[in-house]
Amino acid sequence: MGQRLRQIVVVSGKGGTGKTSVLASFAALAQCAVLADCDVDAANLHLLVHPEVREQTEFWGAKVAVRDVGLCRRCGECERRCRFGAITTETVDVRACEGCGLCVLACPKGALSLRPVVNGHCYLSDTAYGPMAHARLVAAGESSGRLVTRVRQMAEEAALGTGRDLILIDGPPGIGCTAVASMAETDLAVVVTEPTLSGIHDMERVVKLAQHFRLPLAAIINKADINEANCRDIRSFADEHGIPILAELPFDEVVVRAVAAQTPPVLFGDGPVQEGIRTAWERLGAQWLSGAGG
Repeated sequence: MGQRLRQIVVVSGKGGTGKTSVLASFAALAQCAVLADCDVDAANLHLLVHPEVREQTEFWGAKVAVRDVGLCRRCGECERRCRFGAITTETVDVRACEGCGLCVLACPKGALSLRPVVNGHCYLSDTAYGPMAHARLVAAGESSGRLVTRVRQMAEEAALGTGRDLILIDGPPGIGCTAVASMAETDLAVVVTEPTLSGIHDMERVVKLAQHFRLPLAAIINKADINEANCRDIRSFADEHGIPILAELPFDEVVVRAVAAQTPPVLFGDGPVQEGIRTAWERLGAQWLSGAGG
């Protein structure tokens, strides 16, 4: 590869800020990146980039209690000790089991053990914009942070295998374990926010998380014209923390129409939103992808 592998994650403090629309637009503009959808609890990047799955693997995550019916004497010790209501003398509810192992220790006959279960599925797909690694966690599945790590590993392997040097990561909203796994050891976090009180508050939280990892930051203000006072507060916060603002995108219903058409907004018409996204991408390229800001 001509340059080292770079990873840019697009994040947000809360859902609904336009993070995935921005990431899909970046993918359309890059044309040579590997995509990774790390919002494994509520993945939706596939709606805009239409991946065609070519590899599928099972993800074995958390361990749950398993009973050997040949050894079980139905004494009820497991049921009495379980604080999650996950086990009775007859059944084990794998959705409720936390894998703590207390029932295993309590069973006088050694009839219980902890074993890993399938918590999701990982996919490697082809899109019009490059390879894509993504996953789906099963309902009520555990180990979502580990699943994000696996998605990122698949994206890195795809990048190395295809000679691409850029990975674009659609991170989950918030600051939970999946956000941590999405942001760790990346080159840049682009925070997409909006000028609402909740948007500002949650942006501040995700910025603190990124700063904990000493991760360079940039920001995009979406729907920037809906509240000028709040937009000024975001600008002041960004300036105080040395966060460059890549673009301020106006509110425009064309984004809604683009999403309804399952198309990256940057490819849907040619208005101020599309111009703003292209400007953001150009600034990204000038400051980080060229090596000046990495």
